[in-house]
Amino acid sequence: MQSTVTLTVFDVITDFLASDPTPEKIIAYHLPDDLQARVDDLVERNGEGQLTFDQQQELYDFMRADEMMALLKAKTKLRLRKSNQ
Repeated sequence: MQSTVTLTVFDVITDFLASDPTPEKIIAYHLPDDLQARVDDLVERNGEGQLTFDQQQELYDFMRADEMMALLKAKTKLRLRKSNQ
């Protein structure tokens, strides 16, 4: 079963995307401060070898969400560049 925080990261991102953001807002998007603080904590504790299995899975989900947003931002930038030519 997924933790509340894991659901939250995907809920926050999908809520953002469902709001029909402009390309500029997509490119500027970042996690809310509370979720970014959670990621930072998990990364630090992971480096110290202090994560439980569930926390490792939570960190993995954050990483997957980050990869997806990085890809979306790159594609959005490319689309903007093509439309400005």
